[in-house]
Amino acid sequence: MEEKKQPYGTVLLKADNILKYLSSVDKPQSLQQIAKETELTSSTALKILDTLQLIGYVQKDEETKKFRLGMAIIKYANRALNQNEIKDIAQPYLEKLRGQTTETVHLGILERYSIVYITKLESFNPVSLYSRVGKAIPLYCSAMGKSILADQPDHLIEEYLNNHTLEKKTQNTITTKEDFMKEINEIRKRGYSFDNEEHEADIFCVGASITVDGKNHGAFSVSVPKYRITDEFIDQIIKNVLACKQGIESELL
Repeated sequence: MEEKKQPYGTVLLKADNILKYLSSVDKPQSLQQIAKETELTSSTALKILDTLQLIGYVQKDEETKKFRLGMAIIKYANRALNQNEIKDIAQPYLEKLRGQTTETVHLGILERYSIVYITKLESFNPVSLYSRVGKAIPLYCSAMGKSILADQPDHLIEEYLNNHTLEKKTQNTITTKEDFMKEINEIRKRGYSFDNEEHEADIFCVGASITVDGKNHGAFSVSVPKYRITDEFIDQIIKNVLACKQGIESELL
């Protein structure tokens, strides 16, 4: 049996956990909260944060003593996102989808076990949604994430479920493996997915993956405040999403 390669420099893994946590929250975080969420001691977390601050990956508010992501890492992230070919290919189709639905459209890519927004087209309606390019959201409770998981074989989904707690984000979040696999099988039949207030209350999403010849290139979704949803509108969005999916995937053949 091949010996499993050990990572070099576990401090880098700890720093990565801190950066992932800071990227998952919307507000600056205290040292104590960061240490708790990353399962580090406060002294270890502080040493790593001081180094990350030195190179510009995090910023510290001297008044509140709280930390947030720094401009250096955002600059590198944006450069990587701008180089992503799927953005250019998908853009005209996403703009058409936004025009058809008048609602917020997101494009995301798979980053380890999350979906990371790489494009956001704002709703034409007065009330829009809070989200931002670069934000990471879980796979299991998002329309984009579930659509990508549905493209995977069962054993990989089982592996994902064995290693990730289905944390209850809202009253509608699916939290059991049995119910989640039922949902995955429905998505496979339909060709699209729903996020029915599962990640965020009062937000309904219809999403689809972008997968060609077994290779996933990301996913996209239409997000709508729940009060604007009707059965007729859902049917319209589904029709538009499937057409958008077909268009983008045809460019990748």
